[in-house]
Amino acid sequence: MIQSNMAPLGMAVAPHHLASESALAVLREGGNAIEAMVAAAATIAVVYPHMNGLGGDGFWLIMPPNGDPIAIDASGAAGSLAHFDFYQGEKTIPHRGPKAALTVAGTVSGWAEALKVSAELGGAQQPVARLLADAIRYAADGIPVTQSQASATQSKFSELVDQPGFARIFLPDGEAPRSGSRFTQPDLANTLTALTLDGLESFYRGPLANKLALEMSRLGMPITLEDLHNHQAQRRTPLRVSHQQGEIYNMTPPTQGLVSLAILGITDRLNMADADDAQTVHRIVEATKLAFGLRDQYITDPHHITEEMQSLLDSDRLAAMAAKIDDAKAAPWGTGRGPGDTVWMGVMDSSGLAVSFIQSIYHEFGSGVVLPDTGITWQNRGAAFSLQPGHLLALAPGKQPFHTLNPAAARLHDGRTLVYGSMGGDGQPQTQAAIFTRHVVQGLPLQQAISAPRWLLGRTWGQASDSLKLEGRFSAETLATLRALGHEVEILPDFSEAVGHAGAIVRHNNGMLEGAFDPRSNGSAAGF
Repeated sequence: MIQSNMAPLGMAVAPHHLASESALAVLREGGNAIEAMVAAAATIAVVYPHMNGLGGDGFWLIMPPNGDPIAIDASGAAGSLAHFDFYQGEKTIPHRGPKAALTVAGTVSGWAEALKVSAELGGAQQPVARLLADAIRYAADGIPVTQSQASATQSKFSELVDQPGFARIFLPDGEAPRSGSRFTQPDLANTLTALTLDGLESFYRGPLANKLALEMSRLGMPITLEDLHNHQAQRRTPLRVSHQQGEIYNMTPPTQGLVSLAILGITDRLNMADADDAQTVHRIVEATKLAFGLRDQYITDPHHITEEMQSLLDSDRLAAMAAKIDDAKAAPWGTGRGPGDTVWMGVMDSSGLAVSFIQSIYHEFGSGVVLPDTGITWQNRGAAFSLQPGHLLALAPGKQPFHTLNPAAARLHDGRTLVYGSMGGDGQPQTQAAIFTRHVVQGLPLQQAISAPRWLLGRTWGQASDSLKLEGRFSAETLATLRALGHEVEILPDFSEAVGHAGAIVRHNNGMLEGAFDPRSNGSAAGF
């Protein structure tokens, strides 16, 4: 979607159209991109509850019109009771249930910290009650169940039906809801309303925090009131890579932002501009394998990292990695970290302020635990920890888990600013590389770059295979070439959620805005 007026006031992209419209409404009323994103984040937490929510984490990449980008890490650490003894008898941390709900939920702290940034940048400081108004209405009055939510509920029914509080909220009449049926969340509406009355900080230090801690204790979760009190969102200096087309930015550990930047830094040393589909996929996949190697060697809680992350993206190191790629043969590799259900959203306003944002509860419906009388589904991000002492990702109280989440942005040499991203665990860096390469390097129109067939190296939910999975819209010639190169190719449906919901917004150097949403989602690119 391209703005047609000469003085565009703003644009939002989200994987659910109601979130896009919530952001747009705030922009129309004079709010800035950060405030609009808080409104979108609250709405998406209500209307896409299988992919994100107040019980999850978030990451922000804020691009001021002038000055350095600002990153916000709003991810929570393992609770103070989450030690090895707590999981005695377990080989791995469970993916569902109270023992899976072991990390503090950081996303609301991210909303609060982002609004502080907004005020520092001269934002109009819209009241929180206004920013959460749409979300409260949708939770109280109901929204139509999306096919995405209906499918996720049905496919994971057996894992979720007996989790505390889940059936009461998400299984009306004891069954997975039908697509299009009315879905209300009155407890969540009350929780959101409490946040407007007591302030966002009350999630961690206030009446809501006390209520959450009491319910977590009753359920046997390893998070305490003191853990909530101690949580704060953190501002970070984003990682960056210099590309022939401009400067690209992404999130610091504990996220895999390094991977997304490394892939583009490696492929920048290859001839991507003239690559056909098979060459484009092969080179990005091979770069992905190398970048995953960096991830698996280094990325964990930043307090446990000794290597300087930015140094891993220096030019000589990236050139050496690019030299390892064989254009005629696929390299072997290990295994991925698996998928993740997430939402990426972008907003730009008339001042040039732009936001790239991600919010997640990890697996669909997270731990499956819904805290009584709150409507909050708690994440299971802590399932990324290892129960092996000495492992890079070994569990420890107060330690942040590894995150696949990483919002991306770029300032291009031709004057354009780009925010972009995707859901999808291992697929996020790969989809980011596909979008950037196709649009910025190969010149494909933005919407075509998002809609074009994509791929995923690694696992999708419920599969043990780490094959190269491609949507069925790739040509037979491309598939045959990739197989001949040694890739273990599997075919996905033509428009598969397995490759994630992506989106992007570009501010052109003439001030015009262009946005693209993913047809695999329920989203939209909305502007005025």
